[in-house]
Amino acid sequence: MEFPTVVVCLVWFFSGILASAQLTTSFYKTTCSGKSAVDHFKTEGEEKAVANEENAWGLPCFGFIFHDCFVNGCDASGSIRRHCQLHRKRKTAQPNNGSLRGFDVVDTIKSKVESVCPGVVPCADILAVAARDSVVALGGKSWGVLLGRRDSTTASLSAANTGIPAPTLNLSGLITSFSNVGLSTKDLVVLSGAHTIGQARCTSFRARIYNETNINSSFAKSLQANCPSTGGDNNLSPLDTSSPTTFDVGYYTDLIGQKGLLHSDQQLYNGGSTDSQVTSYSSSSSTFLTDFGTSMINMGNISPLTGSRGQVRTNCRKTN
Repeated sequence: MEFPTVVVCLVWFFSGILASAQLTTSFYKTTCSGKSAVDHFKTEGEEKAVANEENAWGLPCFGFIFHDCFVNGCDASGSIRRHCQLHRKRKTAQPNNGSLRGFDVVDTIKSKVESVCPGVVPCADILAVAARDSVVALGGKSWGVLLGRRDSTTASLSAANTGIPAPTLNLSGLITSFSNVGLSTKDLVVLSGAHTIGQARCTSFRARIYNETNINSSFAKSLQANCPSTGGDNNLSPLDTSSPTTFDVGYYTDLIGQKGLLHSDQQLYNGGSTDSQVTSYSSSSSTFLTDFGTSMINMGNISPLTGSRGQVRTNCRKTN
């Protein structure tokens, strides 16, 4: 499943660690020069980045945590620097290829955190809060982020190739992929709603717009103009036809109109068990936004490193 990137989110963490290996919203307290536990802000370029929609992902911070948590748990292994061969492979695994972008955003967040509270806040927790702030910045609803993770010292190509749901999966494959990491079918439909933001590359949806029948014909034809049958692999199209820079329920409305951009998107509304949930969200923004926060918490609980396991990286792109 390909999640779009574009909003620039900066998070300032200042903290003291509680003696607990459990994830909790109160894991960080007010130390480090007396600053508040979580103090986040926007950069001047955030609105510009959202408007320009320059990258293939609409929520860099959400995309990071999704791809991170589905591969051996929420441990920030996906952001390790390319110059390490194994870690480079982790970032270029097939479902990630061309999609894991915006590493400079994470670098900026980490740099700001380290400048005031060095060696305390792991990249894994920064990603969790940044994901929440990305959603809020684009009109979504906030949620209480559980904290207390540690960073991985390894990355896995094979786990990335097999763990991350591909945009070509049918509904049964998507359900299985989510179930394998302890997430429900409801979580699948809710988290897929992040596709209300951003764009995807032509190579991710070419087969759908030329070969599939469960697609609005006018919609398919309009996409073919920007995504030829050969070439143009990196040409972009929005995953939400009506409001691709606002976190709303437009994605679900598109599915009902057979305007899901990716094969995996339209599978959620294709005569199967998830149709009713898609219909419900399309008519109730408040229900979707509330459920989204809950599912993000569920995803953030996938096999985190806690206690003395892992490390607190000083640079999110490489181990200490």
